[in-house]
Amino acid sequence: MGFNSLLRKQAKNFNVRICTMESDMEFSCEVKWKGKDLFDLVCRTLGLRETWFFGLQYNIKDTFAWLKMEKRVLDQEVPKEEPITFYFLAKFYPENAEEELVQDITQHLFFLQVKKKILEEEIHCPPEASVLLASYAVHAKYGEYDPNVHKPGFLAEEELLPKRVINLYQMTAEMWEERITACYAEHRGRTRDEAEMEYLKIAQDLDMYGVNYFLIRNKKGTDLLLGVDALGLHIYEPDNRLTPKCSFPWNEIRNISYSDKEFTIKPLDKKTNVFKFNSSRLRVNKLILQLCIGNHDLFMRRRRVDSLEVQQMKAQAREERARKQVERQRLQREKQLREEAERARDELERRLIQLQDEAHMANEALLRSEQTADLLAEKAQIAEEEAKLLAQKAAEAETEMQRIKVTAIRGQEERRLMEQKMLEAEMLALKMAEESERRAKEAEQLKQDLQEARESERRAKHKLLEITSRDVYTPPGLPADSMPPDLNYSRENLSFDFKDTDMKRLSMEIEKEKVEYMEKSKHLQEQLNELKTEIESLKLKERETPLDIIHNQNTDAPGYLRQGGYVFARVCLSVCLSVCPLVCNITQKVMDRF
Repeated sequence: MGFNSLLRKQAKNFNVRICTMESDMEFSCEVKWKGKDLFDLVCRTLGLRETWFFGLQYNIKDTFAWLKMEKRVLDQEVPKEEPITFYFLAKFYPENAEEELVQDITQHLFFLQVKKKILEEEIHCPPEASVLLASYAVHAKYGEYDPNVHKPGFLAEEELLPKRVINLYQMTAEMWEERITACYAEHRGRTRDEAEMEYLKIAQDLDMYGVNYFLIRNKKGTDLLLGVDALGLHIYEPDNRLTPKCSFPWNEIRNISYSDKEFTIKPLDKKTNVFKFNSSRLRVNKLILQLCIGNHDLFMRRRRVDSLEVQQMKAQAREERARKQVERQRLQREKQLREEAERARDELERRLIQLQDEAHMANEALLRSEQTADLLAEKAQIAEEEAKLLAQKAAEAETEMQRIKVTAIRGQEERRLMEQKMLEAEMLALKMAEESERRAKEAEQLKQDLQEARESERRAKHKLLEITSRDVYTPPGLPADSMPPDLNYSRENLSFDFKDTDMKRLSMEIEKEKVEYMEKSKHLQEQLNELKTEIESLKLKERETPLDIIHNQNTDAPGYLRQGGYVFARVCLSVCLSVCPLVCNITQKVMDRF
């Protein structure tokens, strides 16, 4: 016997820790307590009366075992360290949870255990069933759905789906929450207990629900799985825990036994072959036998009349459910009335707010109307003043328009007179231009005549000098005194008279003509300049003809022949006319004489 066992024998008590699906509890137990003593203490503490479904499980090496009720706790292969840890779990599962589970605590413990097995994937659950089960789990925890309370994100920290299902789809946590919440919202009117029962009703139809699996070998050495549940024994392929190869219902099994590692199942029908298999260890065979006995007893018990205790429990449960139903209906009516009252209050508040808003809007509209009226009155006054001002301006504009019309008529008359003056001036300028051209031509002709006259004068002078330089020719036989007396004068007198008398007279006439014409030209130039100054401001540049432009350019040119040139030409012409006859007469007379 080890040191720890000696200490336990000497001590009167030992400590245990009981782990349920909700909480942990610790108890101080007497050394002599059997497994049933500890189990009953836990059940009393939990208020559990349906004790036949549960047991105390503990870990041993690489497997687990259930605490035997008839043996002392310390005499079993429980862990040696204190406090000794036991797990209060459902050992056997009901065939129909709704009919068999009477107490709410029983139902709640089953709900927590099944939910854990589904999330840990010990029970296979399809994705669609996982979402529906998750919605009932949320309802069991949070109560009835309220959109004002259960807003998006309230399930962010909850573990509701198996990881296998989450990894199977390309969906975010928000998308899963949206679908779970949509199902959750459809469960209105249910209590938390009803949501847990709906969860169990769905879960009990899953293939792996309530099945305990054990690895076995048949006589041929083939690896198989033995499944033990509330309905019987099932043989599975190692890689397929959903569909059994064969099954042995409890009502068709006559005997189950084991010898060492060999396990034997004898069917009720003696013609059917006995099924034998081997397990890995003797401890596993003991556990299999223990589960088979318990499930078989419950199977037979369900098919018999309920015991008085069970009938009493069911009656109390029915009364409790009826009382809860009545209470729930009362609460539902109160809730409905409260909701109706709240809706009526909300409607009144909404109506009040609406009326207040309408009153406020009416006040604002009235205020705006008053302001608009004042503004319109002010605008009317301004408009009236503007109308008066516009009328005054219109009268002034009418007067101004009449004045402008008169001025326009007067201006048109003045413009017409000015245009007439301009036309006359243009005609005069054109005539003067023509006269200037004509006189220019005359001057040119006079220059030529003058040149010819001077040349003739030069030749005449030369001829006369030749004549006067010789002796007077006397024809033979004619006496000298027979010449005409008018040709009898000397060379000196002839030459002097021609130079002094004729040339002086010619110069005097030229100067005289020049002075007279310069005076006339100056007077005419002043008239032209004065007329040009008067009409220059009324001149329309855009109406000038090309000839007008050329004329203006010529008059502004410095080398243009002006009126003074014409004076000189006329003087020269007069001189030529006065000189040339004298020279010609003299010459003619001389030539006639010879």
